[in-house]
Amino acid sequence: MKRILTLLLPAVCTFALSSCETALKDSPAPVPPADELCSMQGVARMLAALPIGEEQLAEVYNAVSSSSANGYDEEYMLCDLLSSPGAGVGDDPDTRSAAKARYSLPLRDMISDYLASYIATKAGEKDVQEYLDELSASGIQIYWPYSEEWDGKQVPLITFNPGYGAESNYDMDNSVLIDEELASKRPVWVVNTNDDSDFTPMQLFITKGIGGCRASSTAHLPGGTSSHISPTDDSSSSVSPSASSSSPVSPAGKSANSNGESPELHNLYMKDFTMHRHYDTWFAGASEFFIKCGALSLIPASNIDDIQSYIPQVTDLMVVVKRRQKGKKVPFNALLLSGFTDELKQIALLIIESDGGTRTSWKCQAKVMIKSRSYGIDVDLPFHSQDDIVWRGPISLDYLRKCGSDTGHFGDVDITFEVD
Repeated sequence: MKRILTLLLPAVCTFALSSCETALKDSPAPVPPADELCSMQGVARMLAALPIGEEQLAEVYNAVSSSSANGYDEEYMLCDLLSSPGAGVGDDPDTRSAAKARYSLPLRDMISDYLASYIATKAGEKDVQEYLDELSASGIQIYWPYSEEWDGKQVPLITFNPGYGAESNYDMDNSVLIDEELASKRPVWVVNTNDDSDFTPMQLFITKGIGGCRASSTAHLPGGTSSHISPTDDSSSSVSPSASSSSPVSPAGKSANSNGESPELHNLYMKDFTMHRHYDTWFAGASEFFIKCGALSLIPASNIDDIQSYIPQVTDLMVVVKRRQKGKKVPFNALLLSGFTDELKQIALLIIESDGGTRTSWKCQAKVMIKSRSYGIDVDLPFHSQDDIVWRGPISLDYLRKCGSDTGHFGDVDITFEVD
């Protein structure tokens, strides 16, 4: 029975998608009822009804440009629009304050007036502030793909993410069918939901605590426990492209070298990142990749019993690749791990494209050499059940050293690593 269900589900999903796309193309989008004013479709319809002029276009453009410069997608969250007009995701308080002062008639005021007019015709509805609070908490945003191509004059078409994997949708006047090709040639605002503001991309890693409207996580997180240690056979090591590593000091802060000499320390860098395909429809925006490296944070001098008390380190770095960057080598030169010695032989690498779901983890091993013997150290690399796993596996540091400046291939992405 389980097998039959597995075979039937794709057919059902295909039919549902086909029906959805046919409806989008053959019939106009219905006017959202009052309780859908704070939906993506309702927000798109509201924006299309506003008398948007040069000042409001500049406001949205400045906000999405600021988000992009901070390492996020080309996005303007409604929580920012309503609290700090013109501010992008990741902007600090000073930048937000300066942006807010630029606009005499921000979109926020237009939306308030629109809601007041709407409520005046609906007895017993929520008041304006209740609607504004609901919009601010909704996670909805304006996404402006290919915004860097804007000529500064042309008014964007406005649409919303229809879901169901659809690749096209009509503008809010139902006169133009919009797909990604059109959005790359003329300005389009897509109302969708935010996926990345909870995280801190590489560009903002140093400035912790910046993350738009929601609490932002740091880019490097401790994770996993050293729950199991076992001798490993070097001849069976997986030597695939790429990796990570960690710090080499003994518990007493002494050199890991038994003769007291300072060991040679190494660093691991991600020089660039190339994505060869997007994992979501263009309505969802850019692809958010997480590069997770597992290694031992402290390597004891010589006693294998001491290693039981050490916690593996997980480097968790977010990289946002925009639609226009598909197939292009994006430079990062990010330091992933620093100060590790030759004792570290192998790290664990997990690359995912984030899609949410329930939290789970990949249990894997990093490897260290103690008294000429190799030991596997268990590491848990966290991800979520709906994430797309791009690549995962153990990586030999010897491979990375031999690779030099050559690019490693990991499923649908290429990464150039460097060990110094």
